[in-house]
Amino acid sequence: MEIAILGLGCFWGPERKFGELEGVSSTEVGYCGGENKDTTYQEVCTGSTGHAEVVKIEFDEKIISYEEILNLFFDFHDPTTLNQQGPDIGTQYRSEIFYLDEVQKKVAKKVLGEKNLDFKGKIVTKISKNLNYCKAEEYHQKYLIKNL
Repeated sequence: MEIAILGLGCFWGPERKFGELEGVSSTEVGYCGGENKDTTYQEVCTGSTGHAEVVKIEFDEKIISYEEILNLFFDFHDPTTLNQQGPDIGTQYRSEIFYLDEVQKKVAKKVLGEKNLDFKGKIVTKISKNLNYCKAEEYHQKYLIKNL
């Protein structure tokens, strides 16, 4: 199994979309790219932690490739809006690919370059090394379900 960690705005919608794909065995919402190894929803919302909301995707590369996952990543959100997806505004909603190794980094750069041609050079998506990924805490999940 392989893992992809992607920031594309509020994580709930993308988590559902990636979870429906053939070859994806599990998804998990969390935070990545921040200063601390652990954080909370409340801290991330202040914009001071440096974390992005992300979806962690576990997938079978024999069924769906990392490149295919990244192509869908660009289809599932607007990669041309800086720190915003729809009504959600803040650095935690940025478009970012967090790579786990040099192979993923190379594939991410390739796909971003190809997509940037389609978007006429307007993509603001960052490519960064996985840093301080942590799963979204129970409170956040319970809070959202309670308030849906």
